[in-house]
Amino acid sequence: MNVHVERRERLGEQEVAAVLAMVEAATEADGVRPLNEHVMLHLRHGGGEHAEAVLLRAGGELAGYAHVEAADPAGGPSGELVVHPAFRRRGYGSVLLRSVLDGTGGRLRIWAHGGHPGAEALAGSLGLVKVRSLWQMRRPLSAPLPGFTLPEGVRLRAFDPETDREAWVALNARAFAHHPEQGAWTMEDLRRREQEPWFDPAGFFLAVRGERLAGFHWTKVHGAGGGHEPIGEVYVVGVDPAEQGGGLGRSLTLAGLEHLRSRGLAQVMLYVDEDNTAAVRLYERLGFTRWDTDVMFQKL
Repeated sequence: MNVHVERRERLGEQEVAAVLAMVEAATEADGVRPLNEHVMLHLRHGGGEHAEAVLLRAGGELAGYAHVEAADPAGGPSGELVVHPAFRRRGYGSVLLRSVLDGTGGRLRIWAHGGHPGAEALAGSLGLVKVRSLWQMRRPLSAPLPGFTLPEGVRLRAFDPETDREAWVALNARAFAHHPEQGAWTMEDLRRREQEPWFDPAGFFLAVRGERLAGFHWTKVHGAGGGHEPIGEVYVVGVDPAEQGGGLGRSLTLAGLEHLRSRGLAQVMLYVDEDNTAAVRLYERLGFTRWDTDVMFQKL
């Protein structure tokens, strides 16, 4: 079968629709979405000038897709890829991955979601090894939640999109100065998420000391109205470095969990780097256990 690879800075509407349909087919087959939120937002809304779409066609049909970020804030190019379930076990994944590796001089760091054994085998066949693991952890919201007390002088309120955007972006950068991906979020990153159907400022908690933002917990609900049982997420918890060590992060986490439980949700999830032992221990103490793992591969 005739196979060829195409590179695009931008995809047309029909190409975007075809890629999104492939993502849904792969999600249904694998039980996990093959592309992360950042890439899905890029597909739906357009993205940065340093991103590239790579399409693999077999016999004129779209068989695979890869997203490559040439200037990932974590350092060097990164990417994700998916092969349509109807075109698997024919070597197309190797063709697509080899193409994006060649296009980045072999420096590509690539994510595989859900620890899929086929993804690990593909990465290993081209000499890539695991360099990072991101845990998905979950807990039932029916289980008791411990109480919490905010630090003296701190109060909670909801995020106001009209007045809090600039202060929140600055706080997020301070809170995640050590985390090149989260800490690099811009005003545009925030606005895109505000446009998503799941965005709810009532579930976006700000900790305020006086008029200054001290921390936040942004919650999220997946699957509401989509035919699947919805699940809550501890989307992002951040604390100003000047406020760290006083228990504010734990209190913010619990405030968000109480909010998600009040929505009638049965489960809550979160993502955390495996090597962030302090955060993992905190979440374990709050009743979370590991559910799944996303793995990043790279040539060393």
